[in-house]
Amino acid sequence: MKKLAVVLTLILAAQFSFAQQFGYDWKSMKPEKRKEVIQNMKPEERVALLKEFREKMIIAELAVPENTQPEFKNLYSEYQEKQNEIKAKFVPTQDCEKMTDEDAIKELNNSFDVGQQLLDNRKDYAQKFMKVISPQQVLRMYQTEGKMRNKILDKKQDEPKKPGTQRRR
Repeated sequence: MKKLAVVLTLILAAQFSFAQQFGYDWKSMKPEKRKEVIQNMKPEERVALLKEFREKMIIAELAVPENTQPEFKNLYSEYQEKQNEIKAKFVPTQDCEKMTDEDAIKELNNSFDVGQQLLDNRKDYAQKFMKVISPQQVLRMYQTEGKMRNKILDKKQDEPKKPGTQRRR
């Protein structure tokens, strides 16, 4: 319960600091209005808000000491950017039923290659993170990322599907 209160406080803090740039009063704003404001943000603004939220949540979850937070933030940002670069290399074909066997095998192998690159990157950064935080904190960081990813996917599954869009898992 205490952890949840800390996370909620950090969410509001992230929203508040971001909102200050745009003159929003998040503290007095109703949740529905916050959602509306976020939905009306430019994509890069939403990305910045999400990045700030994720960063603050990870720091709170891991209890990263204040004196190592700047170094951790830089490393975590670098890690996230590298992961995103790797993920961008693979864009799955939506209609695999129309693929030839050869094309399907090629795409499958490409997905394995990208997955291996993601794993290798996690391993490389685990070593870098352990110079700033403990091995236990690194493990907890990866676990927390998995939980956040699952919550986002669960929430997306609950949303009504827009015509003409397909979800990837």
